[in-house]
Amino acid sequence: MNEVFLLKLGEIVLKGGNRFQFENRLKTNISRRMRPFGEFRVSIVQSTVYVEPENENCDLDGAWDACHYIFGVVSLCRCRPCDKDLDKIFETAMLYLGDDLRSVRSFKVESKRSDKRFPLTSIGISQDIGGRLAEAIPELEVDVHNPDYTVYVEVRDRAAYVHGPADPGAGGLPTGVGGRAMVLLSGGIDSPVAGYMIAKRGVELECVHFFSYPYTSELAKDKVLELARLMTRYCGRMTVNIVGFTEIQEAIRDNCPEEFFTLIMRRFMMKISERIARDHGCEALVTGENLGQVASQTMQAMAVTGAATTLPIFQPLIGMDKEEIVTIARKIGTMETSILPYEDCCTVFTPRHPKTKPTIAQVDKACEKLDFDALIERALQNTELVKVRYNG
Repeated sequence: MNEVFLLKLGEIVLKGGNRFQFENRLKTNISRRMRPFGEFRVSIVQSTVYVEPENENCDLDGAWDACHYIFGVVSLCRCRPCDKDLDKIFETAMLYLGDDLRSVRSFKVESKRSDKRFPLTSIGISQDIGGRLAEAIPELEVDVHNPDYTVYVEVRDRAAYVHGPADPGAGGLPTGVGGRAMVLLSGGIDSPVAGYMIAKRGVELECVHFFSYPYTSELAKDKVLELARLMTRYCGRMTVNIVGFTEIQEAIRDNCPEEFFTLIMRRFMMKISERIARDHGCEALVTGENLGQVASQTMQAMAVTGAATTLPIFQPLIGMDKEEIVTIARKIGTMETSILPYEDCCTVFTPRHPKTKPTIAQVDKACEKLDFDALIERALQNTELVKVRYNG
């Protein structure tokens, strides 16, 4: 038989009467992720997703790698199915895992008998297969407490499955079960991590990026699109809305007190992001703000910028320190791109002494010379939509 993948469900198993909705969404997401690698049959039985190749032309290695980045899966194993017969299970273990076993000094067998019609208990299966493997490979020691390698046998309704240790999955909830949100994506370290963390809760993402050419370069825009592409490895294909922001920043520079530049700029960002979000069916905004990290991320400053929108603002990094954020950025593969030296619009016209404890009244007065509505409308008209997806 061909190899198959067994993907174990995470917190989906805790759901009640609507659990089938989460499972159906997960099946759909997995099926879509498998398409570039051939024809696979995807089904869910007993809190486990079966991903089975339909023919010999499937790219198993590519599909296996992709399964590691699907939200909703807590662990996964690549295994070999066989008949529910002890002789067949032993034969499969020797053929499928023999090389791994010969490369270690000790092992044990762990079994799970989901099909209660099978005559042996889980312990009985482990003892039988473990004894045979020890006889077949004399240099291999049995160590049930701290083995170098564990052979797993799962006797399920369809077949018996033999595999080695499972890999960790992406965890979280299936993309799409938590609604849609708009991520304010800069070229820095924080916002891609914030998007990843919200996507892990089952939220489908779209992004908005503010681009201030010629103050920021085309390389800066390319950098952001690459960050978005890297995010899609986890959250699936998405659209990046690139908003021309130069006119707004020049208007702020020419008409507003310098200490309020960043605060007014962020209020514009919130208002524009809300417009795009509502037009595209997004029900929340997501930012990479982190309390106290920079002058615009004090409690008072975030209250002022947050008041510019009526949509909920999710800030998953709010209480994290920088090292925690960097660790996640490295894990999801965005760190090396984020630190490329192409600055985004947030570095344009940065005030020398920014206001750190503003009030809404102060900011309203500081930008009273600006025609918010006209500037926002022109920025929206100068928006480019770019669709991105992960391609290896």
